[in-house]
Amino acid sequence: MKPRSMFVSLLGWLVALVWILPFMGVLMTAIRPLDELLNGWWNFATFRPTINNFSGAWNHPTAALSRGMLNSLIVAIPATLLPLFLATMAGYGLSRYRFKLRTPLLALVIIALALPQQTIAVPIFQMMNALNLVDTYLGLIIVHTAWGIPWIAFFMRNFFTTIPKAMEEAARIDGASDITIFFKVVLPLAMPAIGSAFALQFTWVWSDFFLALILIYSPDKLLATQRIPLMRGVYHVDWGLLSSAAILVMVVPIVVYLVLQRYYIKGMVGWSLK
Repeated sequence: MKPRSMFVSLLGWLVALVWILPFMGVLMTAIRPLDELLNGWWNFATFRPTINNFSGAWNHPTAALSRGMLNSLIVAIPATLLPLFLATMAGYGLSRYRFKLRTPLLALVIIALALPQQTIAVPIFQMMNALNLVDTYLGLIIVHTAWGIPWIAFFMRNFFTTIPKAMEEAARIDGASDITIFFKVVLPLAMPAIGSAFALQFTWVWSDFFLALILIYSPDKLLATQRIPLMRGVYHVDWGLLSSAAILVMVVPIVVYLVLQRYYIKGMVGWSLK
């Protein structure tokens, strides 16, 4: 192996190690009793793994994670599918059609990508409150949909520019309408990008804490990410309970990524500008 290749490989392993060490600490804290962690989670003089922390987090008396994860799914699934459907059509239109406001519209999409959520938290709350959608899943789904459309449209627009127009033109010669071409010709070719966008949008919605914090406050409606801080006691912090809850919440987007992995890798070509 060449020295340069060895250096790159070693650097990659070091980066992976830096990323995995914190997770190993969280995992050991979740599966080991507190007395085993007093000398450090890396000390394996005694090792008695247990799932009591996971059971405690799942059935917590005041912030049960079982209910929280169900609530998160109620929000995450429609807040992923809806912007994905709308933004895919918008991205196709931006990549294929020429109209007067196309360039300003694309610039507006790019500006929206750089807009921090914190800067418009108050207007979001005021708008949802005016629509009587505060403390409702519908309000949170609408906000996540509006937030997801710009980046997915930009992502899909870039992917569509990599698809040759020959098949679309052949279908148009055969009499196919634009809608038929989109659903029968273009959409099947875009599945790698759609799978990739689905994985990213679902992960971001599932992991969201800020938007949920300002829109959802009823105890029975709290999402999974909102319930983890409630497991922190007033006089005592059970780190094993918090760590196990964090891992349980983390499992769902990991599973989604593993299922869509082959689409995710292929779809990354969508970020290349043409």
